[in-house]
Amino acid sequence: MKIAVLSTDPELYSTRRLVEAIQHKGHEAQVINHVRCFLKIEGETPTIFHEGKAIEGIDAIIPRIGTSVTAFGCSVVRQFELMKVFTTVKSQAITRSRDKLRSMQILAKAGVRIPKTVFAKNPAQVNELIKMVGGPPVIIKLLEGTQGVGVVLAETSKAAKSTIEAFYGLKANFLIQEYVAESKGADIRAFVIGNKVVAAMRRQGAEGDFRSNLHRGGEGYAIQLSPEEEQAAIAAARALGVKVAGVDMLQSNRGPLIMEVNSSPGLQGIENTSKIDVASLIIAYLEEKFRLDEGDTVGV
Repeated sequence: MKIAVLSTDPELYSTRRLVEAIQHKGHEAQVINHVRCFLKIEGETPTIFHEGKAIEGIDAIIPRIGTSVTAFGCSVVRQFELMKVFTTVKSQAITRSRDKLRSMQILAKAGVRIPKTVFAKNPAQVNELIKMVGGPPVIIKLLEGTQGVGVVLAETSKAAKSTIEAFYGLKANFLIQEYVAESKGADIRAFVIGNKVVAAMRRQGAEGDFRSNLHRGGEGYAIQLSPEEEQAAIAAARALGVKVAGVDMLQSNRGPLIMEVNSSPGLQGIENTSKIDVASLIIAYLEEKFRLDEGDTVGV
C-alpha cells in the first residue's frame, strides 16, 4: 500500500513515528503538506495537486490536521474521500471534534457525561451563567483554544465576571464550565483506535497550574483505566465518529467527565509514557479496515 501522512512538518515526532511504522509494515510512506495542496473540482474527476503535481496512487491517508488550518485541511481530506482514498479519520469527524460547542452538544445527546457547560451571547446575564455551572470557581474556555491556550480559571465571581466581559468585548466565542475540584489539576488522556482503548495516561498539571497539558509543563503517568472510564472514552470517540482519537476526561465524584475528543492526537506523550507502540497500532487498524472496505467513503 501507498500511505500518505497529511502533515505540515515531516520532522514532527508524530509524523516521523507514523512514517516509521508504515515502512516497518512493508508499505510505502509519503508525507504530504496539506497546506501546500490545491484542489481541482471538475466533473467526476476530483484531483489534488501538491507542489504543482497531481497526487496519484495513494491508497490511504492519515490526517494530521492542525487546528489553525482545520477548514482547509478538512477540505483536502474530503477531496481524498471523493477520490475514494481510505482515511483513518473522516473530514466530518475532524470538523465535529474541532468545534467545542458542537462536540459538547453531540456528546450530551449521545448520553456521554460532560462537565456542566453553558454558552451565551448576552453579557447581561453573567451572574446567571456562573450560577448555572455551580458558581465559582469556573473554567472559561475559548472555542478556538488548544493545548491549554485560551483556558482561564476564575476563582471568584468578580474574576469570572471580569474575564467573561473581557471576552465579550473582544467578540470571542467561549464556554463556561464547572470546575471539578476533585480532579486536583489532573486529567486522563485515553488513546482510542477503532473501538478499543490502546493506551492511557494521567496528566498532572505543573505546580500552580490547573491545566494538565504536557505542552504547558504537565507530567504524564501511565495508568490502567477503570471499565467505566474505558467505556466513556470509547463512547465519546464513537459519538463524534473519530476512529483514531485522544479522549480527554476528568475523574469526578459522579464518574468520568469527557472534556474533549482530539482527532489529531499527538503520539509523543502517550508513547513515551505508556511505552506502547501506538503508531504501529494505527497502521494495523488502517490495514484491517482497508482490507474490509477498500476505500469505501460511506463510513469506516
